[in-house]
Amino acid sequence: MDPKDEKGKIWHNGKFIDWWDAKIHVMSHVVHYGSSIFEGIRCYKTEKGPAIFRLEEHIKRFFDSSKIYRMDIPFSQAEITQACVDVVKENKLQSAYIRPLVFRGYNKLGVDPTSCPIEVIIAVMNWGRYLGEDAINFGIDVKVSSWNRMHPNTFPALSKAGANYMNSQLIKMEAQIDGYAEGIALNSSGFISEGSGENIFLVRNNEIFTPSIGSSILPGITRDSVFKIASEFGYGIIETEIPREMLYIADELFFTGTAAEVSPVKSVDKIIIGSGKRGPITTKIQKRFFEILESGNDADYGWLTFVE
Repeated sequence: MDPKDEKGKIWHNGKFIDWWDAKIHVMSHVVHYGSSIFEGIRCYKTEKGPAIFRLEEHIKRFFDSSKIYRMDIPFSQAEITQACVDVVKENKLQSAYIRPLVFRGYNKLGVDPTSCPIEVIIAVMNWGRYLGEDAINFGIDVKVSSWNRMHPNTFPALSKAGANYMNSQLIKMEAQIDGYAEGIALNSSGFISEGSGENIFLVRNNEIFTPSIGSSILPGITRDSVFKIASEFGYGIIETEIPREMLYIADELFFTGTAAEVSPVKSVDKIIIGSGKRGPITTKIQKRFFEILESGNDADYGWLTFVE
């Protein structure tokens, strides 16, 4: 995070406040029980001005996630969507990472959260390449984590809930301690799920595979974008259960996510994937993805909301 972000404004329950005034009580429900829902959204500096990538889809997922956890957001989807635009404009940013967050605030402790107030904030900050600049061009080394993704009947994976990311932290920390950039989690049935904060795609014999929604994954917005871009090049994507060993014999692997964007994987568990560098299909999809975002020409998809 850039230190100058700390001089910016945060949208809190409908009003702009100074960065350092965005505080909650230490006895807030969210601090003790992880009762929060969030989104990560990117605003890109395009040739046509700052533009937020797939804003409406992110806000729809924000509300879906909250509904699963019975958190009624006290603003409409249209109001939150506009607030995301406003906070970028208020902070005079050309590119940014936008973080909407809804959480249960201070009233009383206990597992029953229903008496705690619902609060909403939207913050913006500068954020570069999540996995590092080299990851985009050369790929990263990853490992299969010893930590599984949660069973569908424990934590709902379709919800982007703060508590779910305790699992992600274990995956990420283990990978880094062991000398890898990222980890890949299996689900409770032993099939490939996702990274700590990314969806995963696998290329073999000129076909593209990705774990199905039932594989304890978050339905990623960038994941969906790759489906559409791949179809431009005549590729259908096979959503299915994928066994671990498919990773090792893949021709190409790549991660997707708002933070990770489209990042190739060059090895898994010290086994080289394909030629050990970004593959041709990954390159085509990645190039088209950034072409849309850098030019601002998204007429085919309508993915960009321009900040005017």
